[in-house]
Amino acid sequence: MYEPIRTKSVHSTAGATSDFPHRSREEELDIQLAGHLAALLAVTDEIRATAPSDDLDAAAERLASQVARLRDGVTPVRSSVADHHDSRLVALHQRAYALAGRALVVAASRADTSAAILAAERMDAHASASATAPRPLAAH
Repeated sequence: MYEPIRTKSVHSTAGATSDFPHRSREEELDIQLAGHLAALLAVTDEIRATAPSDDLDAAAERLASQVARLRDGVTPVRSSVADHHDSRLVALHQRAYALAGRALVVAASRADTSAAILAAERMDAHASASATAPRPLAAH
């Protein structure tokens, strides 16, 4: 009725060597965490340009060092930001809060305590800042 399959399946991995490297789950999580922290650093730099503070300066340095650690010493590209309006400040804090939350989830899943603590601290800081930031006036 049917001819038996005589060739090896393309999905077979037993004993086969591939031409491309495979990364471990740990390496994939490192890459993902570094990406989230680098995005949080970019938003932090934007906020610093709008509303400079010593807390944001320290946070940016800590974020940069964590990204460099996860990327085997390669320092992240820093944002050179043009002038922003204060009305964007709340949106920037909300975006930073969301990015810090994503970083926290990945850091927790890979048991990276230092990155998890940093992400949680940044979530608290951005939640507080977005609650106290001046809101734009509504048009009547």
